[in-house]
Amino acid sequence: MIQLLTRQSLKVALTGLLAVSLTACASNAPQTKDAAAPKPTETPAASASKYPEKPLSIVAPSGAGGGWDLTARTIAKVLTETKAVNKPITVENKPGGGGAVFLAEYASGKKDDYKLFVSSPPILINNLKKEANSPYGYKNSTPLAQLTKDFGAIAVSANSKYNDLKSLLNDLKADPTKLTIAGGSAPGSMDHLVAILPAYKFGIDPKKVKYVSYDGGGEALTALLGGNVDVIGTDASSLDQYVKAGKIKVLAVASAQRLGGSLKDVPTMKEQGVDAEFNIWRGIFGPKEMSADAKKYWDDTLKKLNENDVWKKELQANNWESDFKNSNDFNTFLGQQEVLIKDMLTALGMQK
Repeated sequence: MIQLLTRQSLKVALTGLLAVSLTACASNAPQTKDAAAPKPTETPAASASKYPEKPLSIVAPSGAGGGWDLTARTIAKVLTETKAVNKPITVENKPGGGGAVFLAEYASGKKDDYKLFVSSPPILINNLKKEANSPYGYKNSTPLAQLTKDFGAIAVSANSKYNDLKSLLNDLKADPTKLTIAGGSAPGSMDHLVAILPAYKFGIDPKKVKYVSYDGGGEALTALLGGNVDVIGTDASSLDQYVKAGKIKVLAVASAQRLGGSLKDVPTMKEQGVDAEFNIWRGIFGPKEMSADAKKYWDDTLKKLNENDVWKKELQANNWESDFKNSNDFNTFLGQQEVLIKDMLTALGMQK
């Protein structure tokens, strides 16, 4: 934003300087009888922005399924159906490293105002953790808006012997290697933190917990349903269809209060004596040094999206909570979240 304002200020200053220079030249020019009377200087109106002029894409930095994929597809669907955007929008899946592989390619490649991406805490975690650290973070992008918040959840398959979080943690405390926990992101990333946070709060050494990572929540859920892992740590909203189908049991949610919809009967971690919360915000980002026209377009468009009734219905259907922040507020929030994530990783011995 500072760079955009500086560029705008510089433009105004140069325009003023040019006008003064031209006036000075005119006043010093020799006058002749035949010289036409000077005409008042006319300032052309700023041309209206034509952005967007071609199709757009929104990247989910994961495989199909899971929170990022669902968020990207829902944004594209509502913007298209409500005609809030008059160009086609496609959704691309770019899995790898819990979003780190895509962000490295995006941040180091050619700036593209027509390619946006969704993200959540991993954009901070991947940059702050010690193992498999990414040199790129949210400061290598333009945060456009936070749209929703979700919460971490712990789930097991429907035929699991576990029916509550406490019994699972008791077994895990007795033997941390007894159970295999899965997540849709790399070790030290969001799903890993969601999965091991209750264990850590329960007095279990997080380094001894057996964690297996997959490229996206969809793959992790497939592993759970296939009996390849015992437990999954992920975002609560991505579990809705599996709960309704009777394929899984959600043992706990990492929210302050119980959630609604299909998870209304699932107790919080705090209710079960585990003092743990994990807020999974989700937002949309553009390239660093995004053009002023493109940024303003998305500022306006995403604000309207948040106020749209079609979007509100999608929030309810997906068990998401609205938590809109515009670009400026989102950027400030990310700075605050960076401090909190660093503190959490430090407590787990995972900070860089």
